[in-house]
Amino acid sequence: MPKTYNAKKAIIEANRSVKFKIRKGDTVEVISGTYKGKRGEVISVDRALGRVTVKGVNLMKKTVQKSREHQKGGIIEREAPMHIAKVMIVSAKTGKATRIGRKIVDGAAKRFERSSGELIDK
Repeated sequence: MPKTYNAKKAIIEANRSVKFKIRKGDTVEVISGTYKGKRGEVISVDRALGRVTVKGVNLMKKTVQKSREHQKGGIIEREAPMHIAKVMIVSAKTGKATRIGRKIVDGAAKRFERSSGELIDK
């Protein structure tokens, strides 16, 4: 019997060795799509699927049943994950979206802004 193609497994396998430069807690700006130009804080990063969840961006409506967490139930709005390539980190110095690089400082890999050369990780 031939093997079937599983897109999700292929994405996970492709991202296995990739190092993502965006982390939880970073302030990012959406650079493409419906929410282009919106800014928010990264809530979570799914490294296996290459997706990030940004606070206040890419909102979706979800129906929930009554529970201890949701007393009334009904429809709630929450953030959905988006592809990591759709966001860029915002520079603390200039306030603009900037690219990120890595360099070794004191034996540890640190992130820095490509535009100003300033370290992100202190």
